[in-house]
Amino acid sequence: MGHTSRPYTNALNRLKDANLRPTRQRLALARLLFDDGHRHVTAEQLHSEAMSNNIKVSLATVYNTLHQFTDARLLNEIVIDSGRSYFDTNTEPHYHFYCEEDGMLSDIPAGDVKIANIPNMPNGTELASVDLVFRLRRNQAAKDAA
Repeated sequence: MGHTSRPYTNALNRLKDANLRPTRQRLALARLLFDDGHRHVTAEQLHSEAMSNNIKVSLATVYNTLHQFTDARLLNEIVIDSGRSYFDTNTEPHYHFYCEEDGMLSDIPAGDVKIANIPNMPNGTELASVDLVFRLRRNQAAKDAA
């Protein structure tokens, strides 16, 4: 009997560590997000996954939860353009490749990129992070091969 809550242990601990109340919906979404390693997901993708897993949750609740998780530093938001954001479970410093044709986002380890010069920041500010997305498109040879 005591094993029924076991699948939720990882999600429950993450929420508690972030001082977020572990509601049923937060727990269910946290399990989808965090139980299978690092991933990038849009709100629409997560909502679709939730629905196919019989998790009754509105798209608005998914958006709100993703933003709460981002505010609590459980996720990073990667804004690709004004209408497209991904939420990244990998919160360590790193960068991304974004494929324009298929919308795939993939990680680039921070050590693989060398930033040669960072300009002087305005007085009273400090560097919080560097967001870098390499936007890719298939070249003609790759399109011809497909």
